Amino acid sequence: MADLQSRKPLLNPERRRRGIYILPNLFTTAALFAGFYAIVQAMNGLFEQAAVAIFIAMVLDGLDGRVARLTRTQSAFGAEYDSLSDMVSFGAAPALIMYEWALKGMGKMGWMAAFIYCAGAALRLARFNTNIDIIDKRYFQGLPSPAAAALIAGLVWVMMDNGISGPDIRWYACALTIFAGVSMVSNVLFYSGKEINLRKSVPFIVIIAFVLALLLVSSYPPGVLFGLFLCYAASGYVLGVWSWLKGGKRRVAPPQEPEQ
Repeated sequence: MADLQSRKPLLNPERRRRGIYILPNLFTTAALFAGFYAIVQAMNGLFEQAAVAIFIAMVLDGLDGRVARLTRTQSAFGAEYDSLSDMVSFGAAPALIMYEWALKGMGKMGWMAAFIYCAGAALRLARFNTNIDIIDKRYFQGLPSPAAAALIAGLVWVMMDNGISGPDIRWYACALTIFAGVSMVSNVLFYSGKEINLRKSVPFIVIIAFVLALLLVSSYPPGVLFGLFLCYAASGYVLGVWSWLKGGKRRVAPPQEPEQ
């Protein structure tokens, strides 16, 4: 009896709690695949498909953390895996797409602009992971990498849809790439929307507005999505200037819960 009591369990309960949860990480893997697929399509010259894949990766990336919270399957592994997936889908993939589409013929200027974006995404993700307990959860410090990737992919998609090639607007594409990369590592605050509780009841007008937004996007996805994310990227600077003119300063909220 003493021998039975002294035996250790085959699987340590602590190790079981730190295991890998399947459901949220399936979404993360799907987002990673979409980013990888975007890179492959860009290398094959299929830039429109590559741009669409970036937007698909954005949707999947937004789902994995929410699924983890809803199913109570957050884990340190999931958080690290999500960051690595984001670096591929929203860092390396958009930089490569833009370089292959518009910046390739600009020589050093082209690959430097692409690298600024790629490095900005890496620094943005690293800063987010280290500042997650001190930053105001209502705002993002710097442009989120998915939104920056949407700027790049949106420009490629809308230009391709209108028959405009990358070399024709390479200087505009270069400026937007650098802007997105620098915005990610800036201290400009961008609204996060994380305090919105989807479990609470909302007025009927909110549902109508949501339906109208879906209809607007479906009417012309490339132009509407690019316009929305361009406005979002500008909103941080506009609100920052407005706050500076009013002499105000945004307060820091209590620490936010870590995302998967």
